Amino acid sequence: MTNTTTIPTLAGDGEFTAYRATPAGTPKAAIVVIQEIFGVNAGIRRKCDTLAEAGYLAIAPDLFWRLEPGIELDPDIKPEFDRAFELMGQFDQDKGIADIEAAVRAVRSELGDGTKVGVVGYCLGGRLAFMTAARTDVDASVGYYGVGIDGLLGEKNAIAHPVLLHVPEEDHFVDKDAQAAMHAGLDDHPKVTIYDYAGEDHGFATEFGERRSDASAKLADERTAKFFAEHLG
Repeated sequence: MTNTTTIPTLAGDGEFTAYRATPAGTPKAAIVVIQEIFGVNAGIRRKCDTLAEAGYLAIAPDLFWRLEPGIELDPDIKPEFDRAFELMGQFDQDKGIADIEAAVRAVRSELGDGTKVGVVGYCLGGRLAFMTAARTDVDASVGYYGVGIDGLLGEKNAIAHPVLLHVPEEDHFVDKDAQAAMHAGLDDHPKVTIYDYAGEDHGFATEFGERRSDASAKLADERTAKFFAEHLG
């Protein structure tokens, strides 16, 4: 079953919606799906639906609600791609983390305080997943593509729960120096695992569109599923 839920901000300054996908039986855990810069579009909703099919309560909060509530963009359409980058430039990431934390608290409260909650994010959402791991008590975090994580390494000592990162080696938004810095800073971290994907570019694990690379997307998603089964089960 799918629907939309409304979540109040932690600061009490508003509320935002989240796409919600509910499993057929009792959820074994909850996962907050963090959007790309393209909003909660069909691809992100499909990510939620797949997690629900695996037994998780999955929600995707609309993190651009302060800028343009409900926006959905297609990265394969040039004007929409350009609009996504405009929104990213206007987006307050600290407030975004607060909204993700509000979503985590909401599903944890709904399912019971003993329920584990994970996050998984893509593109901008992958960066926010890493930040969420460092700044909140979320139980497990997965980030795809590693955008800007080399600039967040000062927060790594705050990570107390498992983190999984998927890094395409030919990502034109994350150069080789940034990837090397990520490995140098995180390879010895006891809570962080990084997988590299040779020959792959940014967005390889998207559900739809020109960026998807089937074989690597399936491998990354299988690793994510195993990670969540281990740490949220």
